Amino acid sequence: MGGIFCKLFRKRQMRVLLNGLDAAGKTTILYQLRLGEVVTTIPTIGFNVETVEYKNVQLVTWDVGGRDKMRPLFRHYYPGTDAVVFVVDSNDKERTEQAQKELHAIIKEDSVKEVIIVIMANKQDLPGSMTPEEVHEKLDVDSICKTHTCKVFGTSATTGEGLYDMLDWLVEAVNTKQATAILRGKDECVTVEKDSKSSYFTTPLSYIKHMFSKV
Repeated sequence: MGGIFCKLFRKRQMRVLLNGLDAAGKTTILYQLRLGEVVTTIPTIGFNVETVEYKNVQLVTWDVGGRDKMRPLFRHYYPGTDAVVFVVDSNDKERTEQAQKELHAIIKEDSVKEVIIVIMANKQDLPGSMTPEEVHEKLDVDSICKTHTCKVFGTSATTGEGLYDMLDWLVEAVNTKQATAILRGKDECVTVEKDSKSSYFTTPLSYIKHMFSKV
């Protein structure tokens, strides 16, 4: 019993994948969460990795480029992921259908069956942006909620609006999932070692090497 309580209350690590079409604001969100400020970004070629500390949880966050050529490679990032955060440009109404197709393609992947899904209706600060409710409807989120723990949040990467509401919900959802796994004796989470930063990336890097070997 003591071992179970140690696992439940230890400092925990989550692997989060930031996904979505290009120019949705993924990298801006990542560095807003990491640094608390807006950082000028360029289109991501490949990926960015940062560890975001929040409520005694370390979120190892992978920001994957969303350009056309990168999308077929998304599946190589899914194994070992606790949550997929799919970022939508709420102001880009012309590509809503494309975003919906990409999101539902992710949901169909076998390695995403038990992954928590967060949808960020980003750029809420821009005039004419779709509301979170409209994004929910356009992306057919109701069908996703039948198979996954899922929620839509209205956010702005530049102002920080909604980002911490999203983090609060995400941390609680993943903690609940991990605690349930521990109590069932199926704990697959990695204990975070203070002076072993390289251990955070051992498994993900193996996927990256595998990915580029196929490009």
